[in-house]
Amino acid sequence: MAEKESLFSSGDWRRVSTCTFFKDARLVFKSDSLGREILSIALPAAMALTADPIASLVDTAFIGQIGLVELAAVGVSIALFNQVSRIAIFPLVSVTTSFVAEEDALGGARFQEEESRELEAGLKMDNDAIKLLQKKDESFHNSDSAGENFNIVKEERTKRHIPSASSALFFGGILGIIEAVLLISAAKPLLNFMGVTSDSPMLHPAQRYLTLRSLGAPAVLLSLAMQGVFRGFKDTTTPLYATVAGDVTNIALDPLFMFVFRMGVSGAAVAHVISQYLISVILLWKLMEQVDLIPPSIKHLQFDRFVKNGFLLLMRVIAVTFCVTLAASLAARQGATSMAAFQVCLQIWLTVSLLADGLAVAGQAILAGAFANNDYEKATATASRVLQMGVVLGLALAFILGTGLHFGAKLFTKDVDVLHLIRVGVPVIYSCSN
Repeated sequence: MAEKESLFSSGDWRRVSTCTFFKDARLVFKSDSLGREILSIALPAAMALTADPIASLVDTAFIGQIGLVELAAVGVSIALFNQVSRIAIFPLVSVTTSFVAEEDALGGARFQEEESRELEAGLKMDNDAIKLLQKKDESFHNSDSAGENFNIVKEERTKRHIPSASSALFFGGILGIIEAVLLISAAKPLLNFMGVTSDSPMLHPAQRYLTLRSLGAPAVLLSLAMQGVFRGFKDTTTPLYATVAGDVTNIALDPLFMFVFRMGVSGAAVAHVISQYLISVILLWKLMEQVDLIPPSIKHLQFDRFVKNGFLLLMRVIAVTFCVTLAASLAARQGATSMAAFQVCLQIWLTVSLLADGLAVAGQAILAGAFANNDYEKATATASRVLQMGVVLGLALAFILGTGLHFGAKLFTKDVDVLHLIRVGVPVIYSCSN
């Protein structure tokens, strides 16, 4: 302990960080228990995180077949909607994952102790009942009933009481309603701020798409909040199934609404809203099977804890969001061609970058549980392994993206000028994904 205090008091943080990064680097591809645990969480999480951007890419491809103006208009609306959503939900999801993982780890340890004590007490009760019944020369049916009653008590306690889960759903619902009201009521001024002027041909389709898609904001924020809860349980498979079900529905409804019903960009927005509510319903149904979501009182909603820990994350997200929003605004001011190219590049970059977030989810869940159990050795090993995996994944994605986008850009548009700008932006996407 004294050595650690001496090390940290010396201020040599750089050496500590470097040592942590290169710690057991040769084990980065080793399939040990830690590696399997990270991958079992990271792979489904990455697939779930990229499912929605992939659906947005499909939306982009369909809309690109309608026309250049519509593609650019939807690009502005999606950029605006996503940035507002990120400000509202990213801090909430991050702190929810940590809080739920911590509470679940501590609650699991307490539950095992209580279950052990109850099992011993139950066995003693059954033995006493058997002896008593034997003395009274009765059948063992009542003894079986006593055991069944004991099992019923155990089953009734299988639902977890996680205060952070109830808090996350409350905040997600409130923030979703606020976001929907804001985007619907201020759609035109916000689009003007993004560079879509009143005389721009992009304004009408952009405003129509943004207004309809904003109706799904409560579902988006609720589903992401619930995904944060499941990640805290180290369950990234359930969100994956729900997200895939919703996005497959979105992809199936897109051509139906857009081309069969001739709704155009409005059809794409309606299809997306339906898919988001479907995801929320599936996640809520599965979550209610595992967690008691009704808090005993409003004091259990942990307002102070969420606000305090989410504030710094909120500042970070606002800074990142400002940069992306500013870039989208500048592209929109250049006209429909630049904005269309920007939309394609942005969606591809988001899809690729979110693959690495799967590792972040795994690291966050495992670290929170390790710290809750005072297992600092596992925490250090997890941090090192996740960082090393992130570097390898970044290099691989940069190579795939840098070579593949030259050939895949024609899937989104046939416009020669847009394709030229996309190819110009490839080196930027390449470097950002790395």
